[in-house]
Amino acid sequence: MTTLTDTAVQTAPAGPSRGYWATVGRRLLRDKVSIACALILLLILLSAIFAPYLHLADPYQGSMIRRLKPIGTPNYPLGSDELGRDMLARLIYGGRLSLLIGILPVIFAFVLGTSLGLVAGYVGGKVNTAIMRTIDVFYAFPSVLLAIAISGALGAGITNSIVSLTVVFLPQITRVAESVTTGVRNMDFVEAARASGAGPFTIMRVHMLGNVLGPIFVYATGLISVSMILAAGLSFLGLGTKPPEPEWGLMLNTLRTAIYVNPWVAALPGAMIFAVSICFNLLSDGMRSAMDIRS
Repeated sequence: MTTLTDTAVQTAPAGPSRGYWATVGRRLLRDKVSIACALILLLILLSAIFAPYLHLADPYQGSMIRRLKPIGTPNYPLGSDELGRDMLARLIYGGRLSLLIGILPVIFAFVLGTSLGLVAGYVGGKVNTAIMRTIDVFYAFPSVLLAIAISGALGAGITNSIVSLTVVFLPQITRVAESVTTGVRNMDFVEAARASGAGPFTIMRVHMLGNVLGPIFVYATGLISVSMILAAGLSFLGLGTKPPEPEWGLMLNTLRTAIYVNPWVAALPGAMIFAVSICFNLLSDGMRSAMDIRS
């Protein structure tokens, strides 16, 4: 009986092995909150991209006769702003600039910070000291004040806002990348690659990058919500997008004088900033939990 059982076990077909990322994807799909946030973000992103094809009103054309219409007004489902421009159109078109200024700095900081952290963590020694001590200088300034100072020095504009926010997030991502790389560089697969004669660049690009990219990406995803708020704050202070471009932070600034006349309409840009920021935060938390397969 034992022999038959052993034979059956040995000849039984092996089931398909599930990789790490397949497990992460399956765990993420079971997280209803993360999926709901991802769908909301996808809806906002698609509506912003395809805004010209949605047959919306002109977001730049206003009329003093139609100013500050309440929510639910015919032909103005979300009311109108202080110049009589359609709020629905301005919110959707404003998502283009708001998402652009909020996401691009994190992408640039992710690429640069991952590269710097990977080099600093793998090489170590004086190279690590030079890179990380330079990065530590930026931690002497709060993120908000640093972004305002850089934007004020460079001047108002979309490009300058992206540059200033990239500088703000670069030290944070570099520190995370260096910490993760330091914990990976002495593992067996790195030692095996080094013993096989692979060069430092090959080891970092082929063997280490894939193992450190996940935690850095999750951390960077969480920074998008902070970037959205900082970008809106720069526009609110007049250091970001210039009128009459629709951008959520700038819309908050122009509508603040109407908050006592029509507070619900004035609060709509802030509600959009809050919704996008909280969705990115929850999605980042879901990705972090899905990647922690030990739990």
